[in-house]
Amino acid sequence: MNTVATTPDNPLLIGEGLPPFHTIQPEHVVPAITQLLAELEQRLTQLEAEVVPTWDGLVVPLEQIEERLSWSWGIVGHLMGVKNSPELRQAYETMQPEVVKFWNRFSQSQPIYEGFKALRSSDSWNQLDAAQQRIVEAALRDAELSGVGLQGKAKERFNAIQLELAELSTRFSNNVLDATKAFSLTLTQPDEIAGLPPSSVSLAAQAARAAGNEQATPEAGPWRITLDMPSYLPFMQHSQRRDLREQLYRAFISRASNGDWNNTPLIERILELRQEQAKLLGYRNYAEVSLAAKMAPSVDAVERLLEELRQASYDAAMKDLEELRRYAASKGATADLQHWDIPYWSERLREEKFDFNAEELRPYFPLEQVLQGLFDLSRRIFGVQITPADGEAPVWHPDVRYFRVSDEAGQTIAHFYLDPYSRPAEKRGGAWMNECLSRAKITRASQSKLRLPVAYLVCNQTPPVDGKPSLMTFGEVETLFHEFGHGLQHMLTRVDYSRASGIRNVEWDAVELPSQFMENWCYHRPTLLSLGKHYETGEPLPEHYYQKLLAARTYMSGSMMLRQIHLSWVDLELHHRYQPGGGKTPEQVRREIAEKTTILPPLPEDAFLCAFGHIFAGGYAAGYYSYKWAEVLSADAFAAFEEAGLDNEQAIAQIGHRFRETVLALGGSQHPMEVFKAFRGREPSTAALLQHNGLAAA
Repeated sequence: MNTVATTPDNPLLIGEGLPPFHTIQPEHVVPAITQLLAELEQRLTQLEAEVVPTWDGLVVPLEQIEERLSWSWGIVGHLMGVKNSPELRQAYETMQPEVVKFWNRFSQSQPIYEGFKALRSSDSWNQLDAAQQRIVEAALRDAELSGVGLQGKAKERFNAIQLELAELSTRFSNNVLDATKAFSLTLTQPDEIAGLPPSSVSLAAQAARAAGNEQATPEAGPWRITLDMPSYLPFMQHSQRRDLREQLYRAFISRASNGDWNNTPLIERILELRQEQAKLLGYRNYAEVSLAAKMAPSVDAVERLLEELRQASYDAAMKDLEELRRYAASKGATADLQHWDIPYWSERLREEKFDFNAEELRPYFPLEQVLQGLFDLSRRIFGVQITPADGEAPVWHPDVRYFRVSDEAGQTIAHFYLDPYSRPAEKRGGAWMNECLSRAKITRASQSKLRLPVAYLVCNQTPPVDGKPSLMTFGEVETLFHEFGHGLQHMLTRVDYSRASGIRNVEWDAVELPSQFMENWCYHRPTLLSLGKHYETGEPLPEHYYQKLLAARTYMSGSMMLRQIHLSWVDLELHHRYQPGGGKTPEQVRREIAEKTTILPPLPEDAFLCAFGHIFAGGYAAGYYSYKWAEVLSADAFAAFEEAGLDNEQAIAQIGHRFRETVLALGGSQHPMEVFKAFRGREPSTAALLQHNGLAAA
C-alpha cells in the first residue's frame, strides 16, 4: 500500500531540512522532545539487540539517531541563545534533564561500545578509509570519557553528575544574561554624556526609548547605558565622567556575583562535580579528561606554551601601563590610574599616537560594505561566490539574513544565516558560529543524496540607529571575520561523514585556527580598502587610516596577550591543581595567578569568574588555552601568505586553494597536526604569532 508522508503538527518533529522558525513556539518543545526521545529510545534498544559490527550496520544507524535528536534539540538550543524568553527557558529546563539522560544512555551503551571494538579488530577494518577509522577511534575514546566502562553505583553517580552539570551550566548562563539585563544607568544631564561619540549617544537614546522613555532623543536624552558590549565598551573608552565610568566598571565586574543571580556557589559546585567525574573515569583531575580529546599532548605542554607567551608579553604590558600613567599625568590626571581609567586613557593615547579614534572609522564600515569586502576576499582566496538568498529560509528575527555559497562552477555548496545585531533583551552576549545542518551523505530507501551544510553566524554589533545603517567599529569587523572563519570550515568541508564533516571531530584547541586566520585579513591593504567605504559618500577608506590601523595593530598587544594568558591559566589551574573544599576558593586561586599574569591586581569585588561563561557554561572547561594554541597555528598559517607576498594575487590564490583543500576541507577526518603539516609542510612555530603582536624582539 502507498503511504503518504504527512507533515507533523509539531514543527520540531519534522526532523530534516531548514528549521521553520516562523512556526516554532516554546509550547512545541516539551511535547516534541518527549515524543522524539521515546522513539529514539526504541530505535537504540533495537540497534543494541542486534549489533552488526560494520560501518553500515553500526555507524550509519547511530548517526541517524544522533542527527535526529540534534536537529530538534539544536533548534531549541539555538533559540535559547538568540530569542530567549521565560516560556522558552521553562520548556528547555523541563526537557534538558531528559535529553542528558538519553545522551548518557546513548554514549554509555555497552553493546555499541563492544560493536565498535569488534569493528576495529575485524577483517573489514582495513577496508575503511582514514576518516572512517578516525571516526571509530573517536567513538571509542568518547565512550570511555562518557563512562562506558563504569558499573553499578559508579555509573549511577557519573550520570547524576552529568545531569546536575547540565542544569548548572544553563543556570549559570541565564544568571549572567539576567544580571547583565538588570543593570542600567539612565543619564539626564548633558555633562553626563560628555565625551561620548554620536553613535553611542544615539544608541543610548534608542535604549531609553526601548525601556519606555518614548520621547528620548540623542539631542535631549534621557540616555540609557547598559552592560551590553555595544553600550558598555564605548562608554568606558570615551566618557569624560570618571565617577560614572567607575560605577559602570564596578557593576560590570560584579555581574552575577550576588543576590538572586549569584553564580559563586554554582562555580564551586561545578568544579567539585568535574573533579569527582574525572576520578570516576580514572583520571587525576578534570584537565586530564579535557586534554584526552585535544591536540595538546599534556597539561605540561600547555603550561610551557603559556609561560613562553607570558615571558614575551609581561614586560611589554608593564611598559604599556607606565606609558599610560605618564600620558594621563601629562594631561592633568592627578588620581592614580585605576581599572576604569585604562580603557579611557588607552583610547586617548591611541588617538594622539596614531591620530585617529575608533569612532572616526565607523562611517567607513557599514555592514553591507563590510560583507561585500568579506565576500570578495572569499572569492579571491577560496574561489567561492556568496550571494544573498533572503526570503528562501524562515528566520527567527526580521534582522536575520540568509546567504548562498557556490563553488567556481556555480554549484551551491552551502548556506548560512547571519544574525548581526545586539538585542540585549533576548540574545546572549558575544559572537558565535553554530551548525544548523552539517554536510553528510544521507541514504534513505537505498537512495543516496548529499545534504549541504548550513551555518548560523551570530554577532552582537551595533544595530542601525536613527535611520543610519549598522556602522561597525573595527573590532566588530574583526569579530565578523572571526565567526566567518568558523563558518568557512563548517561550509567548505568535503567530508561526507557527518561525524567528521566541518568542525565535527576537530580537536577543540585546533578549532579556532580558521577563525583567527581570517582576522589577519582585516589588516591586508586591498581587503581593508574594499571593506571600508563611507556609507554616505561612497568615498574609500583614506590611505592614512589604513597606515594608522596598521601602526596601531600592536598597540597594547602585550597587555592583550597577557589578559588571554591570565584567563587560560586560571581555567587550567581550577581544573588541574585546585582542590574543591580544600580551604581556598576559586577566586583566591584566580588572585594568586593574577600576581604573575596581571599588571593591575583585580579589585576586591571583582568577580569575573561569575560571568566566565566560556568555562562554566560553554565548552571551554580546561580548554580556554585553545585560543592561544590555535593562534600559534593561525598566525603561522597566515605567514604562508605573507611569505608568498600579499600583493601577489596569483600566489595568494594558489595558497588559498591549498588552505581550502586542507584546513577547510578535511574537517575532523584527520588529526589537526597532520592537516597543518599538509598545508604548511612542517610543524607550527610561535615565531609568526610573536611577530604579528610586535613581541618578537621582547
